Amino acid sequence: MVQNNKTVIYFLIKFFGTYLLLFLLYSFYLSKNQKSFELFACAPITKTVAIQSQYLLNVMGYSSEIEQSTSEMAINLFVNDILIARIIEGCNSVSIIILFVAFIVAFASGFKRTILFILFGSFIIYFVNIVRIVVIVIAIYKFPKLEGVLHNIVFPGIIYGITFLLWFLWVQKISRLKK
Repeated sequence: MVQNNKTVIYFLIKFFGTYLLLFLLYSFYLSKNQKSFELFACAPITKTVAIQSQYLLNVMGYSSEIEQSTSEMAINLFVNDILIARIIEGCNSVSIIILFVAFIVAFASGFKRTILFILFGSFIIYFVNIVRIVVIVIAIYKFPKLEGVLHNIVFPGIIYGITFLLWFLWVQKISRLKK
């Protein structure tokens, strides 16, 4: 019983410690890279996600453009000159990657294995997020009445589902923690 409590407490300390550290670093990054007073400017990572989403949409045959919003902290994404989506800080996958990394660190299993899985998983989450944005933009463009269901239920389910599957893979197959 005492050993189980120590294990749980150690997990929680590593998880919340890692999460807090990464959250504070990301908050500092945002404070230095976003401007929201008279002229809005999203952080470079958010702009990169918008550019990559636009690129993928164009490759798929959709005429798309992006522009920094002048009224809010968002990058507007247009398809055929119709505003379809606003890409905000929460759309860039960094917050989910921070959560993912905190969990992996809490279940760390050797430095090299842990770092490689963090890099692999972060890339997968980032890539799936770009695809998720593109698919939601196409779906909203074609079926605008379904925007609420697509944006609020289906697509968060995709990104959180991928994160959960990566966690499951880590714990069950890769981490090699003593069971």
